[in-house]
Amino acid sequence: MSREDGARSERLGTTPFGDPMFAVRFEVPAEPKVLVDRPGLLKRLADGVRGPLTFVNGPAGAGKTVLTAQWIARGAAPRACAWLTVEPGDAPGAFWAYVMEAFRRQGVRPAAEVGSPTRAEGVDRSLLVALAAGLAQRPEPTVLVLDQFDAARAPEIAEGLEFVLRHAADGLRLVLTGRTDSLLPVHRYRAAGLLTEIRNADLRFTAADAEALLGEHRLAVSAEGIRMLVERTEGWAAGLRLCALAMQRGDDPEAFVREFAADRTTIAGYLLTEVLDAQLPLTQDLLLRASITDRVHPDLADALTGRHDAERTLAELAGANAFLEQVGASSWYRLHPLFAEVLRAHLRQRRPGLEPVLRARAARWLAGTGRLTEAVVQASAAGDWQFAAGQLVDRLALGRLFTGLETDRLRGAFAAMPAGVPGLAPALVAAACRLAERDLAGCTAALGRADAYVTDAPQPARQLGLAILRVLAGRLAGDPAATGRAAADAVRLAHEAPPPLLGEHPEIHAMVLGGLGAAGLDAGHLDRAESDLTAAVEACGPPGLDGPLGDALASLALAELLRGKLRRAESHARGSLATAERSASPPEHRTGVDQLVLAGVSLEHDDLTVARSRLDLATGTAGPPPEPVAAVEAAVIGSRLASAEGDWAGAFAALHAVGTRPRLSDWALDELAIAESAAHLSRGEPAAALAVLDATASDRPEHTMARARALLAGEDTDGALAVLATLPDDATLTRSGLAQSCLLRAQAAAANGAEEARPLLGEALRHARPEQLRRMFVECGPWLRRVLRHDPQLAQAHGWLSARMPGFAHVPVNGRLPLVVEPLSERETEVLRKAAELLSTEEIGAELHISANTVKTHLKSVYRKLSVTRRSEAVHRARDLGML
Repeated sequence: MSREDGARSERLGTTPFGDPMFAVRFEVPAEPKVLVDRPGLLKRLADGVRGPLTFVNGPAGAGKTVLTAQWIARGAAPRACAWLTVEPGDAPGAFWAYVMEAFRRQGVRPAAEVGSPTRAEGVDRSLLVALAAGLAQRPEPTVLVLDQFDAARAPEIAEGLEFVLRHAADGLRLVLTGRTDSLLPVHRYRAAGLLTEIRNADLRFTAADAEALLGEHRLAVSAEGIRMLVERTEGWAAGLRLCALAMQRGDDPEAFVREFAADRTTIAGYLLTEVLDAQLPLTQDLLLRASITDRVHPDLADALTGRHDAERTLAELAGANAFLEQVGASSWYRLHPLFAEVLRAHLRQRRPGLEPVLRARAARWLAGTGRLTEAVVQASAAGDWQFAAGQLVDRLALGRLFTGLETDRLRGAFAAMPAGVPGLAPALVAAACRLAERDLAGCTAALGRADAYVTDAPQPARQLGLAILRVLAGRLAGDPAATGRAAADAVRLAHEAPPPLLGEHPEIHAMVLGGLGAAGLDAGHLDRAESDLTAAVEACGPPGLDGPLGDALASLALAELLRGKLRRAESHARGSLATAERSASPPEHRTGVDQLVLAGVSLEHDDLTVARSRLDLATGTAGPPPEPVAAVEAAVIGSRLASAEGDWAGAFAALHAVGTRPRLSDWALDELAIAESAAHLSRGEPAAALAVLDATASDRPEHTMARARALLAGEDTDGALAVLATLPDDATLTRSGLAQSCLLRAQAAAANGAEEARPLLGEALRHARPEQLRRMFVECGPWLRRVLRHDPQLAQAHGWLSARMPGFAHVPVNGRLPLVVEPLSERETEVLRKAAELLSTEEIGAELHISANTVKTHLKSVYRKLSVTRRSEAVHRARDLGML
């Protein structure tokens, strides 16, 4: 196996998105060869973890990491102790993903049960709650050491960590090392006596410590010399080590002590003169060039120098303790951070203009070894925007700007890209960055620039990237037609992309199928949409695709709701919610479609309270605006709920508000017309209901049945039967459509006094039963009671109609048939009693101390609940039901 292949294999862990999760971050650093034993500090660490929080705080090189690692290596730490080295720029999602992995590697089970975040921006509070609960239940505390915790700059990280610590009870002990104070509320723990602090004053080497260190280096220095050295370095461990190394290279340690000053400039000068200048010219050149990367591999170093001596040179430098160390047992090396900083500054001074060249070379080597993110970051730092963007686009990795643990890092890399960088790839990346920020105007402008670079020459990866961005932009714009066209282009172009490369990015297939499904939904092609969205869900099988999976599940649930498949719709909607929770998707990224579907299911089940609650959650989301079909369905559900509540103005307002939305399809307009017709019928206005339907031409079965319903309400039974006769055969109707068709025919038969009413009603009930379609029977009017009264066996066979139905109750009718009816409120019952006494509206108001308009409102609600249209009918029906 080549060293390049070895470089790949040494990424022992990967994120769900295939990005490297370096194992070295979980490894307790090895003790240095020269180590001063500090038993007092080790005891303080051991005592500190009896409480929740321990800080080891001091400047760079103070010995924080060495002390904490020594404490673990000597067996003084508890058995369950996880280590994580925090790195600068860790986004909240990346930080928590590493924490979870650190726990797993120590066999801490709660982390395995909780899962891991799959997005860079953050984690949902529910994940932290679950983690804290799992830790609290462990039989013994778990220690988590976060080395260099001050590198975590995001406030959300500190907030989340403090939340877990506070709610894990005694199940978690934190040990934090860092140069600066943490963002955690230290004062609170300090005031409660729950904080152990090992500060710089504690970490400073004493004269005895310095003497032990110099002794380990076999240096004989007088007591006065040691005192001066400690005084001038202020006990800084790294400075003392530097001094010891310098004295080893000289002939007179005492003279070094007399001449040494402990400021950073002098130390930098020392590093340059005593370390860098002590090397051979070619070795100096290698060190300067390697300083541009956090870690260097021998092959990468060779690429930077243009030579082939890095493997031997790096090994010799590490063996000589020349401020370069091997990373674990890998082939990678890391410069001491102070030394690397000095080297970079020296490189810029000695060889101005070389750094961008070196970064560009590093980017190409990193890209060649599969380290895409690092390659993009290096190319961006070099200002090589063409290469940086080209890597992301040509590797079909534009999706990493939308999802994954490296999202923040990649967006940050391109944040400095100037506007108008020429080329198709930079334009696509610019469009993606704007789209990720939901800047539709900026995205559209960048896509326009991209179009100018599209040529007739085959560019499958770049053209596929353009099509995918158009799919996402079309959905954000609420333009299903554009979404459908772009998705079709993407399907075609995907066949031209290299299969192995396409196989590395299953999210492409998922996003394209999701776009096709969205376009099919808007056009009313529900069967095709269901098929495409089912395929999109299946394409999200590999880990790390929670974003596309949640979107596809929600859209699939909506398609199933519209087809009357309530059980499947509910299952997929709940799956979408669970996916959002698992991936810690923030509220501003959620569309609310899953909640909308659950509202629709509850409405059809006639659970109006839950339906209203779910609808409020769906429409109150802070996420992106809904796509047209979701907006229309939200309006329809809202209108039906408002009608059920007697809020006629609200019922019509919900429909009219969305009806003015641009780019609504004929199917969507027809859905709104059917809902408006139903609102008129619930208000007792059959003529208005027919007028609305007549104004919208449609041959959909749903439209036909809505027209028949309006004709029946207007007592035009023959006309209704004639309309129903035009329905297609049963094989083409949904289960809901079949139930509605049979129910309307039963109503027509009942109106004509025909015996077919009961068998047709039985057929409707049989079709409705599997999905518990209750609401259509509630809304069908008082004729249902008359039919069921003559067929008690049919009523008994369908007890599900009244089972667990909030708003309904079994009411005995003359000891015969228990009939389902929505109960009146206390005030409505009072109004009805006064109406039964033949009082006028004004007299009822005076009796009850309410206005005449309020009386009218209550009477309208009574009429609706009792399925009547007049006061006398309401009184008679209430008496029949034993309510008066």
